[in-house]
Amino acid sequence: MKAVIVYESHWGNTEAIARAVAAGFGPEAAALTTDQASGAALLDAELVAAGAPLIAFGLPSDKTRDGVAAESVKAPTPPDLSHPLMSAWLDGLPGGHGRSASFETRMRWSPGGATGAIDRGLEAAGYRPLGKGRRFIVKGKYGPLRDGEIELARQWGAELAELLKSVRLVDAGSAKPEVSRSR
Repeated sequence: MKAVIVYESHWGNTEAIARAVAAGFGPEAAALTTDQASGAALLDAELVAAGAPLIAFGLPSDKTRDGVAAESVKAPTPPDLSHPLMSAWLDGLPGGHGRSASFETRMRWSPGGATGAIDRGLEAAGYRPLGKGRRFIVKGKYGPLRDGEIELARQWGAELAELLKSVRLVDAGSAKPEVSRSR
């Protein structure tokens, strides 16, 4: 089972979650930035999981990214803005046939969400969801992740692998042989 965990990360929190999800899934999973997750990297992927930080109540946009860049002097470290936005990656995602999952990093009290937009983008490209999107909590605007979140992400990766195995069995069992209608 091949899995690709795609992420947009500004201060490393979402990247850490993506890497933990991939580790939990197993050796056939890779955590890739939005520019690394091209068509070739997605070839034969049975699962595409995608994640981004929640910024300004939703999936980061060009406008919110400009705000991140402008605020970078307040951050403890400069943000990584070298990769395409998750929304741009989703807009250019070639058609697929596998399953999908979504996740976001966020402060606990943040309204809104990024997983809905990610799910819609993955579904529009033909990926069928394995379940509801997951939220991982950061302690402050720039992080770090709340204690235990990496382990939760690793566990979720293992759950995704098991879910995918189950879905494969169901899908294989539901394929009914074609009955000849000729007499």
